[in-house]
Amino acid sequence: MKKYILTFIALATLWSCQTDEQYEDLNKDPKNPTDVAADFLFTSATKDLSRQMASPNVNLNIFRFVAQYWTSTTYLDEPNYDLTNRGIPQNHWNRLYRWVIFNLEDAKTKVQEDETLSEGERTARIAQIEVLEVYTWQVLVDTFGDIPYSEALGGADNISPAYDDAATIYEDLISRIGAASGNLSAGQGFAGADILYGGDMAKWEKFANSVQLRLAMQISDVNPSLAKTTAEDAYTDGVFASNADNATLEFQSAPPNTNPLWEDLVQSGRSDYVSANTAVDILNELEDPRRSAYLDDNLSSGEYIGGTYGGSNSFQNYTHVGDAFREPTHPGILMDYAEVRFLLADAAQNDFSVGGTAEEHYEAAITASMEYWDIPEGEIEDYLASGDVAYDGSEEQFATQFWLAMYDNPFQGWNVWRRFDAPSFNLPEDTGNEVPLRYTYPVNEQNLNNANWSAASDAIGGDDQQTPLFWDEE
Repeated sequence: MKKYILTFIALATLWSCQTDEQYEDLNKDPKNPTDVAADFLFTSATKDLSRQMASPNVNLNIFRFVAQYWTSTTYLDEPNYDLTNRGIPQNHWNRLYRWVIFNLEDAKTKVQEDETLSEGERTARIAQIEVLEVYTWQVLVDTFGDIPYSEALGGADNISPAYDDAATIYEDLISRIGAASGNLSAGQGFAGADILYGGDMAKWEKFANSVQLRLAMQISDVNPSLAKTTAEDAYTDGVFASNADNATLEFQSAPPNTNPLWEDLVQSGRSDYVSANTAVDILNELEDPRRSAYLDDNLSSGEYIGGTYGGSNSFQNYTHVGDAFREPTHPGILMDYAEVRFLLADAAQNDFSVGGTAEEHYEAAITASMEYWDIPEGEIEDYLASGDVAYDGSEEQFATQFWLAMYDNPFQGWNVWRRFDAPSFNLPEDTGNEVPLRYTYPVNEQNLNNANWSAASDAIGGDDQQTPLFWDEE
């Protein structure tokens, strides 16, 4: 298991920041160093990105609610899609911009200025940074739509950045990820600071190509020609080939480096979440063997019963979240092999040349998901042969299986539902509000960047949760 000790790196960083000027040191805040090493920044950004995407904390993101895998017991604002009460868009925006992208950009600058590195090492490390940046930019676009991009990193020199067109950002991200993939083999990148792959650059190349594939398929309905060339190039260059390639962060057993799922499900001592009937009903209907992993067998009846989505639920009377998600070391998924094979199945259905048929990729995707959750081979074979799962080429079947596989990567589960309008989701019982198609912009943008916020809102068709993103065609 990959380990990382941020405290040690932080202390080493602080030590390196000292000077011979003892009186100058008296004016420095040792807890907030002004010069932080690239290694620390890279590690910190990776950790913060992984935590944000995995967290179920209602103050940070509600992807597990929006994707209708979970629902709540008492506090109903979030599963009824009240994004503003807790400032969820603001917190998601801040963490990805400030904690991830800005730290990665700072790391990039320090790598460029580091004269102890060879040119190859410098190129490879910047490429690793680029992969994580592209990943994060795509999440921001897929959350909000048009966002500050080309002017976003101006700092104090531009505190009111203009918003860029989301489709144009995608085109640039495709260009950037292609360049990054080609540069990862230039030399040794981050090693000890790399908490995803431990400096394995071959796996970074697969990760980069897989992110490129994700970008391609997200725009396949609106820009099929670009999607085709981008997806085929990604496949040719080499995407994930097994679960061993997964981009996952191995959390630790003790704070502060535990999985945020454990923090909210166990450490908090609260009983706020139960499995949603949306997910449980589909899993039950299909007799899906992943029930034993996704769900807890806490009901004396031995049944799995999902809580009413968006309504009041008794914690004792409904199925809880599975044991694996209550472990502090449970990995955080950025991207996995199952997603890649579903994307390849989607590409094959669009007649892209990505090796194999749509059916072959579809079955491999389900198999990859089940193997990740340690489902026995015989149960996998029986499941693939069952009537509602055996490949029939329908979009409903494909999307349902893709969505089920993304259970622990809920942002992508939400993406699947938005792209395919499947599976069927419930309207929350308390309000009947429609499932969000995007997050609304943070309130700070309205207050502090009003002119650009207003222009962006007009450009996308209104700053509303029901405004579809550019790739979300009916």
